[in-house]
Amino acid sequence: MSKHPAIGFVIKEIKEMIPPTLFFAIGFNLILLTTNLILNKYQVKFSSFLLATTGALIVGKSVLIAQALPFFRRMDTAPLIRPVLFKTGIFFLAVALVRILERLIEFLTHGGKLRDISQYVATTINWHQYVAVQLWILTLFLIYTFFTELNNLFGDGELTKLLFTRRPSEIKQTRRQRIRALTRLNRLTDAHSMSELSNPATPAHSEMLRLVASLSKPPA
Repeated sequence: MSKHPAIGFVIKEIKEMIPPTLFFAIGFNLILLTTNLILNKYQVKFSSFLLATTGALIVGKSVLIAQALPFFRRMDTAPLIRPVLFKTGIFFLAVALVRILERLIEFLTHGGKLRDISQYVATTINWHQYVAVQLWILTLFLIYTFFTELNNLFGDGELTKLLFTRRPSEIKQTRRQRIRALTRLNRLTDAHSMSELSNPATPAHSEMLRLVASLSKPPA
């Protein structure tokens, strides 16, 4: 029996939220730990691990909001650096906005008045700490987005295999050959039409099959 569409949507959203939440939970708590170790001799505590983990949840929600924007993937066909920087900027702005909105909603739900919001923002929010956290968020998002885009580029969990399962010797043996084959395949598709490539009687078709076969061979 198929799942209800609403349940499937919720499950999908939770799955998409888990990776950035875990990544930033680890990142925030590591930053917190090192900061508290540095400030320990001054008997100053920067924050708590609970607040750091809560911050990671806020980032996770912000990622879902950013990914739902209609222009989020407009740079997907550009060279890798452009979608990385573009999406990092969107994530950064989304988190900055959500962090402020969370504080304002908390203020209003605890009896605050709309007319007092400007005073609350000016006097209650620690802007030095806010900016410091945003700078770390920017740095972490650069790392997160870079590896996310690489994973999407390789596809089918290939990046995970490269990092955790394949031996360096296997990668060295096949990497150069695969890059050359992909480059030649790209040039072949640029130089010939689809009708030529699909016609078994043409040399272009034979060359295409040879290149595809070389890419499908298992590592030696």
